[in-house]
Amino acid sequence: MAYDIERYLNVRSAGGPTFGPDGQLAFTMDTTGVAQVWRLDESREWPAQLSFHEESVSFASYSPTRDELVYGMDRGGNERTQLYRLAGDGSDEVALTDDPETIHSWGGWSHDGDAFAFAANRRDEGHFDAYVQRRDEAGPDAADLVFDGSESDLCSLAGWSPSDDRLLVHETHSNRSHDLHLTHLDGDVTHLTADHEDEMRYGSVAWGPDGETVYVTTDAGRDTLALRELDPETGALGSVEIGGDWDVSSVAVDATTRTMAVVRNVEGYSDLSLFRIDDAGERVALPDPELPEGVLMGLSIGPDGDRLAAAVSAPTLNTNVHVVALETGASERWTAAATAGIPRETFREPELVHYESFDGETIPAFLTLPAGEGPHPVIVDIHGGPESQRRPYFLALRQYFVDNGYAVFEPNVRGSSGYGKRYMNLDDVEKRMDSVADLDRGVEWLTARDDVDTDRIVAYGGSYGGFMVLAALTEYPERWAAGVDVVGIANLVTFLENTGEWRREHREAEYGSLSEDREFLESISPINNVERITAPLLVMHGANDPRVPVEEAEQIAERAAEHVPVEKLIFDDEGHGFSKLENRITAYRKVVDFLDEHVR
Repeated sequence: MAYDIERYLNVRSAGGPTFGPDGQLAFTMDTTGVAQVWRLDESREWPAQLSFHEESVSFASYSPTRDELVYGMDRGGNERTQLYRLAGDGSDEVALTDDPETIHSWGGWSHDGDAFAFAANRRDEGHFDAYVQRRDEAGPDAADLVFDGSESDLCSLAGWSPSDDRLLVHETHSNRSHDLHLTHLDGDVTHLTADHEDEMRYGSVAWGPDGETVYVTTDAGRDTLALRELDPETGALGSVEIGGDWDVSSVAVDATTRTMAVVRNVEGYSDLSLFRIDDAGERVALPDPELPEGVLMGLSIGPDGDRLAAAVSAPTLNTNVHVVALETGASERWTAAATAGIPRETFREPELVHYESFDGETIPAFLTLPAGEGPHPVIVDIHGGPESQRRPYFLALRQYFVDNGYAVFEPNVRGSSGYGKRYMNLDDVEKRMDSVADLDRGVEWLTARDDVDTDRIVAYGGSYGGFMVLAALTEYPERWAAGVDVVGIANLVTFLENTGEWRREHREAEYGSLSEDREFLESISPINNVERITAPLLVMHGANDPRVPVEEAEQIAERAAEHVPVEKLIFDDEGHGFSKLENRITAYRKVVDFLDEHVR
């Protein structure tokens, strides 16, 4: 039985787990149509909804000592997240920051639960400082400045020391260059990585339980991210602890229970290892967790160190929270995010494939085929970033298209993360169009198959993926039957001029600078080659998008409509993507109708 697009968009997800001090579990779930905070005290009981808003909650974090949590929420997708304190039963809610023009990035609770930290661009829109605020105080003047980021690039917080007297600050210069700073609450700041070689990443950071060690994932002296120890006094790096050919994507440590979780990204799939750290600082392995094969979307270690909560998403499993018993590895699914009545056995599993590009580079991709022999129309779904990665998580839209006869092809073209820094940097600045050539070679690989209809191939993507759609339509117009551009970039120059000030320098490191590379950026911008588009085009955007301003959609739709069929859909209450269920239904029904008209 084929289901309507609205049914697929009602498949729910539960993620962002966070344990409370008495073992209670909070998480975000979109049962109401937007993600809100929910709570469970036992597995698979009926959850209690704690927050009730029309806007989506971005995260929730339980206090380590009280039955209360902090959550974040913006307005209309503007990404100016505000912080709120919420009682564990939902009875009391306090606006902690109440500074609607400022972005607040959560930095975690102190171990005593009396204070919390965050980064915010209050003083200067282009720079983030670090603040500490007591839990029982509220308002924009309640926080104390503990790190001045006015001379730094994009900063975020990486956790409190076990003694609650120090904070780690993570500074991002570009996708390939990071720094770490140690700030004492008394005002002293140490640049931990000042003597390290240029252009290295610190992907994930966690304090060791003794406060004398910091665990970092870094590609210092190597291609992929490895787990290493870093001395918080000198910044000296120890030897590789866990490495290999794949990134160690995250590390989490609970100081009280001395529990460590390490996650590797292996061809997009999450590989989780668990340890206890003994008094000598050595890791003692715990049993392998019995979790579904897929992608971990968040971890939380229980207050007694006996359990770990993980949100797991897989191609045929919508996202749910599982709880692992650490002493045995056995796991149990705690949440019951619904599949909207669609039988799980109807969901199709993608195949991991590889193809060769124009210069011999091997490109990984996921290919999901519908039932039947074909030939099938194909949707080439291109991820954003560009230093992101298409991973084997659940996508309701993928399953809808496959159920309705489309194959879905998801390439991780050069520039994608997850395959080492060499691969991630292959599309920087003047090499930008090589990634578009990867896309073309992927379509060439597809068209050599007997089960693909070469006349019905669609370019589909969001954000940077939207740029890739438009670039593909202008560079290789003969390949495409249609294009769908969601919150995409049409002109790299106007994008860089108008994106949020706090993002501009970071994005210029990837795309090229306005001062030095403007002519090149103009030359590859799809808007300046728009006359080459021959395929019908659907453009969708949020009016409040702070990353890719809505003017990008307006200009490409206006220019392309002069010679090809174009449809445009702008949402006044959305930002960089569509968070509200009614808007998602409107948007993706439009996609379905557009493809039915021009491709089916």
